[in-house]
Amino acid sequence: MRTLKHIAIAGNIGAGKTTLTEMLAKHYNWDVQYEDTTTNPYLADFYEDMQRWSFNLQIYFLNSRYDQVLKIRNGDKTVIQDRTIYEDAHIFAPNLHEMSLMSGRDFNNYFELFKLMSSQVQPPDLLIYLRCGIPKLVHHIQTRGRDYEGNMSLEYLKKLNERYENWINGYNNGNLLVIHNDDLDFKNKPEDFGLIIEKVDAEINGLF
Repeated sequence: MRTLKHIAIAGNIGAGKTTLTEMLAKHYNWDVQYEDTTTNPYLADFYEDMQRWSFNLQIYFLNSRYDQVLKIRNGDKTVIQDRTIYEDAHIFAPNLHEMSLMSGRDFNNYFELFKLMSSQVQPPDLLIYLRCGIPKLVHHIQTRGRDYEGNMSLEYLKKLNERYENWINGYNNGNLLVIHNDDLDFKNKPEDFGLIIEKVDAEINGLF
């Protein structure tokens, strides 16, 4: 019988991924792999000068997430991952390219590397997508007050949201659970978190 190894949380900047990751990990006693934002050597520079640092940032994230997935699959524990290897390639990197913040040469180089690396790893057993509208994303971003996110424009968030929706609508790598987060407050309302647990339980029980 196959065992549950890899759950991943996807969603736009400010969707609540890290909070939900932490809460699900505690509830199910799963290990956690966080997105590397605290020790990432390019993130702050990227938000100051996106064109200069976009390629460096995307390569760093690709390498970090690839390493995470390898460790998850080679380990013996169930792990929940904050953001997937797919999101940079299908959302952030092409968005930067479209906005002329990453050259065509760099984007093609990046995407060929992504295709090679992603072909060598299994997709998550379950992908959970946190769907959020722009007002809630902005509220979360402002509330957490990260300095490097202060220059982020509404247009940037809108473009990312559009790409997320296109990606999710065509996602066929594995099992998918979409959670509509605009009307939920799972961090502060146990009943809202309970609704998510019910949905996750149903997906997990259906996997095996």
